[in-house]
Amino acid sequence: MIDERPAIRMAPGDLTPLRIDEVLVRKMLVAFLRDETLKTGATRLVLGVSGGVDSAVVAALAAEALGPDNVLGLFTPYRTTAGRSKTDALDVARALGIHLEEVPITAQVDGYFAMLPRADKVRMGNKMARERKSIEYDRSWPDGLVLGTSNKTELLLGYGTQFGDLACALNPVGDLYKTQLRELAVHVGVPRGVIEKPPSADLWEGQTDEGELGFTYEESDLILYHMVDRRARPAELVAAGFDAGLIAKIRERIRRNHFKRVMPLIAKVSLRTVGHDFLYPRDWEAD
Repeated sequence: MIDERPAIRMAPGDLTPLRIDEVLVRKMLVAFLRDETLKTGATRLVLGVSGGVDSAVVAALAAEALGPDNVLGLFTPYRTTAGRSKTDALDVARALGIHLEEVPITAQVDGYFAMLPRADKVRMGNKMARERKSIEYDRSWPDGLVLGTSNKTELLLGYGTQFGDLACALNPVGDLYKTQLRELAVHVGVPRGVIEKPPSADLWEGQTDEGELGFTYEESDLILYHMVDRRARPAELVAAGFDAGLIAKIRERIRRNHFKRVMPLIAKVSLRTVGHDFLYPRDWEAD
């Protein structure tokens, strides 16, 4: 069979394919947030503001979509949270004019793990992520929607906690790779210090995203773009000069974490099953 796909130009280190039209993307995402929020009847948007670039970009888009007075940022520190995180979160809130509320999670997390003193740090990190999200949902009552801040790189790699930081009603940045999100961050006015600091979920002291993943976002984003968006085969990526071991590692993470990107799988026993056949809000106009 003849491969009729157009040739894909690939080169490790060449970030040109990841460039975006910041003005157009910003306009699209602001419209997305405004339209999808108002159609539900909600009037506010709530999100965790960690002091990182992802949440800063989402906060900026939300403030532009509904106005700063209708956006609530939540800073939810644990006792090991870096001091700079609070400073950066405050800087973001001041720059955007949104309200930032601090709700510590140390008491409830430590209270739970008091009976599990040898708990693994990743397990504790997952608990923290879910505790934070539960606070966001509580603060969204009765007229708000919770926003997600996970970018496309994180979603594809499964770098997030199911029903924790991955949980949300709307996610405006889930189709932007990390390097693209940084590009948009400059355009929407995120403080430079927030953009340039090493990405971290700040779940334990000294944690960084890239240290935990074992590769940089620039390396993964190029491979993910060619593999996912352009459907390049692993052999093509290797031939173009990408590292075979890293390709295999990324492919395995995508495969293994698919369950985090979909609704819980429901066993089909009826004519129309949620998540299988019943997918869209069509044919449900009011009489």
